[in-house]
Amino acid sequence: MPSFILSLRYIAPIEAVDALLAEHVDWLKAGHEAGHLIGWGRKVPREGGIVFARGESREAVAALAGNDPFVKGGVAEVDVIEWAPTFLSTGIEGLAE
Repeated sequence: MPSFILSLRYIAPIEAVDALLAEHVDWLKAGHEAGHLIGWGRKVPREGGIVFARGESREAVAALAGNDPFVKGGVAEVDVIEWAPTFLSTGIEGLAE
């Protein structure tokens, strides 16, 4: 299954982001339970986030990303980047599955 990086970039004040944070975390957890989202975290400085994802196609993952409450709520934009890992250190090899 192809691998993707979702690069979120905040486009609204952090207070607006924080207002949707609980919904965003619920979306992340649901995506993980469905097997699509396999890791995530904040960018430093806090100007967005990174999500590792898997999906059948770029279009399918872009549709999934479009349902993120941050994106739907207009506080973030997302770039969907397909990648083909050629090397992964021990412990993160699951990203290539």
